[in-house]
Amino acid sequence: MILVMALVGLVFFGMVKELIAPEILALGGVALLLSLGILTTNDVLKVFSNTAPFTIGCLFILSAALERTGVIDAMGQAMARVPWTSPWQALMVMMLGSMVLSAFINNTPIVVIMTPVVIALAHSLGSSTSKFLIPLSFATILGGTCSMIGTSTNILVDGVARQHGMEPFGLFEISPAGFVYGVVGIFYMGLIGWRLLPDRQTLSDALIDLSQRKFLTELVVPHDSPMIGKTLADAGLTRKRGYKVIDLIRSEGSFDPEHGEPTLAAGDRVVLRMSVAEFMGLRSAGDVIVETSSQHALEPIASRGVRMMEGIVGPRSSFVGQRVADLNLRRLYDTYILAIHRQNENLHGNFDQVRLQFGDTLLLEGPPDGLKRLFDRQELINLTEVTERPFRRNKAWIAIIAVLAVIILSAFEALPIAAISFITATIVVGGGCLDAEEAYKAIHWPILMLIFAMLALGGAMESTGAGAVIVAYITGLVGSLGPVAVLSIVYALTSLLTEFMSNNAAAILITPIAIGLAQQMGVDPRPFAIAVMFAASASFSTPIGYQTNTFVYGAGGYKFTDFVRVGLPLNIILWAVASFVLPIFWPF
Repeated sequence: MILVMALVGLVFFGMVKELIAPEILALGGVALLLSLGILTTNDVLKVFSNTAPFTIGCLFILSAALERTGVIDAMGQAMARVPWTSPWQALMVMMLGSMVLSAFINNTPIVVIMTPVVIALAHSLGSSTSKFLIPLSFATILGGTCSMIGTSTNILVDGVARQHGMEPFGLFEISPAGFVYGVVGIFYMGLIGWRLLPDRQTLSDALIDLSQRKFLTELVVPHDSPMIGKTLADAGLTRKRGYKVIDLIRSEGSFDPEHGEPTLAAGDRVVLRMSVAEFMGLRSAGDVIVETSSQHALEPIASRGVRMMEGIVGPRSSFVGQRVADLNLRRLYDTYILAIHRQNENLHGNFDQVRLQFGDTLLLEGPPDGLKRLFDRQELINLTEVTERPFRRNKAWIAIIAVLAVIILSAFEALPIAAISFITATIVVGGGCLDAEEAYKAIHWPILMLIFAMLALGGAMESTGAGAVIVAYITGLVGSLGPVAVLSIVYALTSLLTEFMSNNAAAILITPIAIGLAQQMGVDPRPFAIAVMFAASASFSTPIGYQTNTFVYGAGGYKFTDFVRVGLPLNIILWAVASFVLPIFWPF
């Protein structure tokens, strides 16, 4: 029991501190318990029979089918075409629409697809992007509380509750309370949160004056050049003279001009960023040959119009964890990284050794065709403009019918939701909405592995009696306060945990404790389980507690304190709403 408690505490600490990936941390804890004999092989394998992770994986595929067939994109484009009379009106409609949509679709793809649409909408209304992206994320989080399939934590809490002998939750059982919860949140954002949001520039606005960045030019050092043996500074290719050297390419590789002072050699290619006027000045000085002459310093290879665009590293991007140098952006796409924005910090200088993370915002410069090829791979989400991707729109009806089938059949309990989600996921893949590779990629495997590992740790707490001891201790502390107060405490504890660790991990840790507390007090555990569902989604005060918050963090140019200023009051308000509303809908 002591070992299990200590290990769970260590896993919790590691998740809060983000020492390593949370799923690896949790799986390592399970491996240790297995090696010590505290968990048996059957104990570990039994968690894979839990229907909740299976259902979540199938719903990931359904959401991806709606994304791939362009259904979500079409909804966003329709919203962008409306002639809005004010930014506030557009904000409220956008939040209500996103909340309704995320009640039935995983909220991460909604935010990923809607972000460039919302950015374009904000610009068309003459408003700041930062006024729209936090509300977008918050609205999809609120929508997750409006049905059992709105977010993975709802399904997960339902699975844990079933293991503890509770009746399964109906698809729309939580909807009335969730609707009240969501409407309160949206009205807060419209009346108060809107005023607390910053009016801040995005990365490209803050760092680059687009009018001064006309094109890239690539020059070669010929064999008779007087620049051979000189450094870039000695050759006069400096910022003071209006030249920005962004790459020096030699046969054996490239050199970062920001670090070190390589001397020029015959055959070197120098990539410069300059305006037309600067290039003309370089030519007038005789440094660039345009017509036949005797000895010249540099010959132009190519000058090409370039664009600057912002992209964000998506949740399923293979760029996550890779060094910039290993991506070969310069060679594959003729594209250069000008800036990286991460967690309220603009990284500068040599980016080659930077390992990209989910949510990093990149400012890129390159020719239109190279940028298009890069964004078409969907490793980066284009924030500068809404890109036309090869959607399978002719298959959209299959994806829509599949989602409607899940909703209707689950509502009438024709089959268990795990069976319905599996059947419909198979249909969208078999029907061509997704191919097999896209279906596998749609599943967030780290989330599923984290869920399985946390279920195993929860089983260890139960089998060793550690969970019962925790429940008895908490009951002794707060049991005399009454069920309403204890319900409120459970909500507050879950909400606090989910701000600093995975919401799925927080739900698995707290659900058995919440059910045990209710049973100890002799009251219905149902409102306590629902309190965990709602609180595990109530991550508004930090950009790291929920994936959609992390995604918009860099895209909107936010600071950590922006989430605290806007989200903390919302957390407190919804805490009070849940404490009051849940006992009304589910009496003790």
